[in-house]
Parts: sequence; C-alpha cells; structure tokens
Amino acid sequence: MNSTAIITGASRGIGRACALKLASHFKHIVINSYHNSDELLKVKSEVEAKGAECLVFTGDIGDFDFVKDMISEIVERKLTIELLVNNAGISYIGLLTDMTPEDWNSIIRTNLTSVFNCCNQVVPHMVHEKHGHIISISSMWGLNGASCEVAYSASKGGVNAFTMALAKELAPSNIRVNALACGAVDTDMNSCLTPEEIDSLCDDIPTGRLATPDEIADMVYLLYSSPAYLTGEIIKIDGGYI
Repeated sequence: MNSTAIITGASRGIGRACALKLASHFKHIVINSYHNSDELLKVKSEVEAKGAECLVFTGDIGDFDFVKDMISEIVERKLTIELLVNNAGISYIGLLTDMTPEDWNSIIRTNLTSVFNCCNQVVPHMVHEKHGHIISISSMWGLNGASCEVAYSASKGGVNAFTMALAKELAPSNIRVNALACGAVDTDMNSCLTPEEIDSLCDDIPTGRLATPDEIADMVYLLYSSPAYLTGEIIKIDGGYI
C-alpha cells in the first residue's frame, strides 16, 4: 500500500467519497474541512473502518499559514505524501453585477488560492522523494464558462491553467499533476437548485443524470493509478455535456 493521501474539503460529497475510496489503497489518509468538524470525524471513522489511519485538520485551506502548519505536522509524523487531492471548493450563482468584492475574493480564495497553498507546501516534499501525484477537482465550467457563474468559472479556469503549467514544472522530478473537469455532480453544492431545475439540467446532459460522488472518486483513483506518462491533463467527466 502507498503511504499518505491528502484530501481537502473531505467532510462530504466528492471529498468524502475520495477519502473512502483511497482508504483501501493508502496507509494514511489526511482529511480537511473548513467548518464541518462533526461530519469530518464521521468520515475519519469510516476511513479507519477500511483499515487506513486517518488524520483530521479543521480549518481554512485558503489560509496559507493553516496549510503550512498542517503539512508541517504531517511531515513531522514521518509520513510520505504520495497524493494530494485538491477538492475544497464553493460556488456562487448570480449576476456578476450583484457580486461583492467579498463574494469574489471568497470564491478565488477557496477554489484557487487553496490549490496554490497546498501545492506550495507539498511539492518540496514530493521533489525530495522524486515521486508524487497532484489531482485537482476542477469543473467543465473552467473550460467553457457558465452564465451567472463567472467567478466560479474563472476560479476553475485558473485551476486548469495552474495544473497544466505545474505539470511541466514538475515532470522532471517524476511528479504528475492532473485535474478532473467535473460536470454536474449530486452534491450539496447543487442543493440550491429546485427539483425542476435539476430535471431541466439533466435533460441537457446526454447521460440524463447527475454524476455521483463515488463516480468522481473512482475517476480520481483511476487517474492516480494511470500510466506515469499521463500528466498535465484536464480530463472531462461530465456525462457528455460539453
């Protein structure tokens, strides 16, 4: 089994599914959430039931100092970081002109700055080992853009460009960097939509339904275990939507 996988935003949805999927393949799982301590502890119990050891860190992944302290503690425990899954993210649906600077900064901080923070702190340890894989959970809207989701689309477009650039930077060190451009997934992020809006959305998706968090988690592991030559890719998993 491999050493350590870190999953941000792991108290529910895709992050939780990734933690449980990877628990069968890693000795140590590190999970993070900003607020949901109780839910995060439930995930910890589920991970440990699968045989992996689990560390929990509750805090803002958009805060560089928090991330620095988190990674420092992991390293102090002599754990080798094999995989980083940048999953933490939030959405905003509404007109650009209705957004406040605070709304914009919150989206960018959580969805994009968090990726910088984690990679900045994890990469030196992966370079030392000459091995590792970084997978970011992005969105199809980072490729095409979505009306009334300008900030979200911009943040995920940034994640995609970040991924492609960092992959080139780290390839000589045998570190892979990829991203999944997810379509509509059945998570709390879409709970703001009415049943009628969900039905309308599904009508536009060729597969006729939302993805499940488990399907995204399966894809994360498939990407992690893919050939070493696969890096710098933004892989769509959107039911054929775009």
